[in-house]
Amino acid sequence: MLRVAVVGSGPSGVYTAQSLVEQTLVPDVRVHVLDRLPCPYGLVRYGVAPDHEKIKSLQHNLRTVLEHERIAFLGHVEVGRELTPARLLELYHAVVYCVGAARDRRLGVPGEDLPGSFSATEFVSWYSAHPDAAPGGFVLGARSAVVIGVGNVAVDVARILARGPEELHGTDVPEAALGALAASRVREVHMVGRRGPSQARFTTKELRELGAMPGARVEVDPADLALDPAYADPAGLPAVSRRNVEVVRAWAEPTGWEPRARTIRVRFFLRPVEVLERDGRVAGVRFERTVPDGAGGVRGTGAYEDVAAQLVLRAVGYRGVPLEGLPFDEVRGTVPHASGRVLRDGVPSAGEYVAGWIKRGPTGVIGTNRPCAKETAGSLLADAPALARRAVAEDPVAALRAWGLQPVEWPGWLSIERAEEALGRTLGRGTVKIADWPGLLAAAGQD
Repeated sequence: MLRVAVVGSGPSGVYTAQSLVEQTLVPDVRVHVLDRLPCPYGLVRYGVAPDHEKIKSLQHNLRTVLEHERIAFLGHVEVGRELTPARLLELYHAVVYCVGAARDRRLGVPGEDLPGSFSATEFVSWYSAHPDAAPGGFVLGARSAVVIGVGNVAVDVARILARGPEELHGTDVPEAALGALAASRVREVHMVGRRGPSQARFTTKELRELGAMPGARVEVDPADLALDPAYADPAGLPAVSRRNVEVVRAWAEPTGWEPRARTIRVRFFLRPVEVLERDGRVAGVRFERTVPDGAGGVRGTGAYEDVAAQLVLRAVGYRGVPLEGLPFDEVRGTVPHASGRVLRDGVPSAGEYVAGWIKRGPTGVIGTNRPCAKETAGSLLADAPALARRAVAEDPVAALRAWGLQPVEWPGWLSIERAEEALGRTLGRGTVKIADWPGLLAAAGQD
């Protein structure tokens, strides 16, 4: 029997566990999927927008894997300072770290930390009911918002800000966030990128959703688009970029106009240089106009534009976070590895592996994690004869409890599910997420 711990229960962790138990090279692999939270599914639960029901339904596929007879879920188990990587290797023959990229990239401009300026992750965690999320207040008093970034996260954030409360009522948005969004006075949302539409990172499906909301109108300035060399002739672009340009062109050349409650203004070729302040809070963002530099990037022009706003959300990418006890490449924001094998001083570390964003950086979509996980699992299985010779604990769960941890096992998670369904019924809604640690642990039976 080969005992493996997978740290992280998002897609990369679940796909890694699946790859390990659905192969025949090593017939008896047992996997414990550990997570710091008492709930599984990672960003599928806490990162996918609540109005994206089809993507959120991926939880059903992940659930099937976690219910495999040789896979066990252990939530509320944090790996790091106390439960170190070295201690984990006392319990398991191998450990695969699938801990993602939890830190937002910063803008590095003056005023970025003013009240009213947040990372997109903070906002997403709030409306997704992450138990570590700060309490509400994001939209209080704001009339205009600036979302900096033109990727899918920026689109999600802009869309949630522009949604009417009746459109979110049937989702699993926590009650406090739903109430705050219903009371929101935000009527203008500016989504701003420093490059052009042909280089934006959103997918066409996500982009089109902005224009499909009944209570919002999308506006694009044709002058922004004219700066993009590929705008006039997008034929040579990759298919996704070409479709994105077509969508944006339609918004810049509207065939009709009708009043809507909210407006989303999609802007290009503007680089943030300062978050403006008034009375100690965010008052807007100063942007420098950029133009293509002929080498795939942009350069500043020295011309500036101020956009008034009382809420600023940055969505300019993610970065891995060091895990105490593991090597970390500060430049790449990943754990050094060779085909998933963790490298310590350039040498593979026996029994330690990585998969997902902490392995390759925050790139790709959910499906990209499958081949990434399969590669890592292949490396681990190739090492299995040597790994199996190591002596490990007979009962890792008992050892964790002896060390003072209180793992939430699968029945505890199912109790949380039932409690969220019951909460939704009392509120006249569907399932509604429990948004705080005490509530989640109580629902799991850990009062």
